[in-house]
Amino acid sequence: MRMLLNLFFLLAVSYLALVLLIYVGQSRMVYFPDKQLSNTPEMFGLDYSSVSIATADGETLHGWWVPVPDAKGTVLFFHGNAGNISHRINYLTMFSRLGYNTLLFDYRGYGQSSGTPSESGTYLDAEAAWQHLTVTQKIASEQIVLFGESLGGAVASWLAAREKPGLLVLASTFTSVPDLAAQIYPFLPVRWISRFDYNTLESLQSVTCPVFIAHSPQDEIVPFQHGQRLFQAASEPKHFLTLEGGHNNGFIFMQPTWQRALGAFMDQHLNSPLKFSR
Repeated sequence: MRMLLNLFFLLAVSYLALVLLIYVGQSRMVYFPDKQLSNTPEMFGLDYSSVSIATADGETLHGWWVPVPDAKGTVLFFHGNAGNISHRINYLTMFSRLGYNTLLFDYRGYGQSSGTPSESGTYLDAEAAWQHLTVTQKIASEQIVLFGESLGGAVASWLAAREKPGLLVLASTFTSVPDLAAQIYPFLPVRWISRFDYNTLESLQSVTCPVFIAHSPQDEIVPFQHGQRLFQAASEPKHFLTLEGGHNNGFIFMQPTWQRALGAFMDQHLNSPLKFSR
């Protein structure tokens, strides 16, 4: 009996140590920034200019502005939790072909942006990028498409719930960090110890613009049911695109389908006078 008690005590201490370790080191499990830019839009034949965006708390964000002649609108792109903007240039090519300007920027701590990433910080970054487009560049809010991939979808949804964009696009996005973590670590009390929320599902309750959601049943990082739940929570008009492939390559496999489906939805709803009447 004493040996069993000692074993139980050892297991309990080890488990508590693991929980404490995960609680303290959560940021390293959420953010995977890459400071080195691997290429630029110029290498893909795109005209662009580098921009510096000041945040409300004194950080400086680096981004790329890619304009197109006679643009139909402007995409504000929020990337996922790993890498930096140089890993998303294929999206710039797609939006350029669709006839949309794009502002692609790095959160604090990513690429050439200053600071250290945090949930509150990414929200401040989103607001700063929005202000850059609507105030500095004087682009009408209803002409802006908020596009978020993975974690960026949570940030884009947060912004869409507080501003009045023309359209919201969520690609491979989770409902919330605690929801996702509970599936990845079912043996841990993640809902009690999570220091991150990124509650996309909650934000969608306040989003009134049209919503386009894309997700793959083969997504190995964010289960398909997250995309389905987000789609159920979104208000009309909305569209769901089923992708193929994994979390990080579904866009590559499906780019022609992406381009047709998303382009048609954007062209149909971005300038609709009815979407703000609800």
